[in-house]
Amino acid sequence: MLRNGAAGGGPAAGGRAAARPVRVWCDGCYDMVHYGHSNQLRQARAMGDYLIVGVHTDEEIAKHKGPPVFTQEERYKMVQAIKWVDEIAPGAPYVTTLETLDKYNCDFCVHGDDITLTIDGKDTYEEVKAAGRYRECKRTQGVSTTDLVGRMLLMTKAHHSNIDEDLDYRKHTDNFGKGPKGHSPWTGVSQFLQTSQKIIQFASGKEPQPGDTIIYVAGAFDLFHIGHVDFLEKVHQLAEKPYIIAGLHFDQEVNRYKGKNYPIMNIHERTLSVLACRYVSEVVIGAPYAVTADLLDHFRVTLVCHGMTEVVPDKDGSDPYEEPKRRGIFQLVDSGSNLTTDLIVQRIIKNRLEFEARNQKKEAKELAVLEAMRRLEEEKH
Repeated sequence: MLRNGAAGGGPAAGGRAAARPVRVWCDGCYDMVHYGHSNQLRQARAMGDYLIVGVHTDEEIAKHKGPPVFTQEERYKMVQAIKWVDEIAPGAPYVTTLETLDKYNCDFCVHGDDITLTIDGKDTYEEVKAAGRYRECKRTQGVSTTDLVGRMLLMTKAHHSNIDEDLDYRKHTDNFGKGPKGHSPWTGVSQFLQTSQKIIQFASGKEPQPGDTIIYVAGAFDLFHIGHVDFLEKVHQLAEKPYIIAGLHFDQEVNRYKGKNYPIMNIHERTLSVLACRYVSEVVIGAPYAVTADLLDHFRVTLVCHGMTEVVPDKDGSDPYEEPKRRGIFQLVDSGSNLTTDLIVQRIIKNRLEFEARNQKKEAKELAVLEAMRRLEEEKH
């Protein structure tokens, strides 16, 4: 079990030292874990002292929503890498019951303000809501697993900025953010807007301490996934007191060396995804592609690490790691994982029809619920 790396600030911080710690329960699929999941868990953790996260099995997800992108073992490890999570409960049931809360000695469960239904259209939190052991947190606008899948299937660059617009994109420009709920015509999900407050909420705020080994890693960290987590965990193990700084390249830079429609996530989204990882202490937003002497000196870097993926030369053909290699502080790290962003996209495209069917099914179910709620309101009046 990994302890939470985030600062305190839950109810226990207010002087209830003698009281029993408040144990909070969250559950979900946590497929293609993104900053929306992390933000939910951050809010849930702030409501108590100890957060347990139940993660559904592949079988349960396939039954209710369609096939997941990641295996249950991958999803377990991804959730455990989020710094606000104290403990995970593998194989949690899809429907949250009082029995589950009591089994893990949890006071209440927390879920976002969106609707979660079983295959037969029932609210998965009905029982705990009736018992008064349900709390709600704000859903993060602008991202969902369905949205990310949609971005890949559409193979469009509309999700990141300063890219030449194609004809289809221009055709929809006037409709961006103007739907009944500010939805994007590409994915049906609101476009994410970064704020300084959101970054502050995700950042640890911890400065390097005397004796810390400051380690620098750089990359796109697109669709922050288990391959990234495995790499960062291995880097974290290189020192007794590691302070890992992750340099994130701007969207245009990532597109230069990755091509196609990468990055899938824009720089703001990737920043929050990496900040949520318990192994990362700090993020450089828009880091230079070449690891320069100025960067190394400014952050007092003692070690620079890169995974086993290909290092693409800089625009002038030079090695971006030339300076740390010259200083003798460069190290290749084998994470033991071969999962890359490309492989994730391949998984999705391979099962394209299944994912599209899942997305259409989810939209139809949500529309049916909204229509039922509308009719109830009309009957009241």
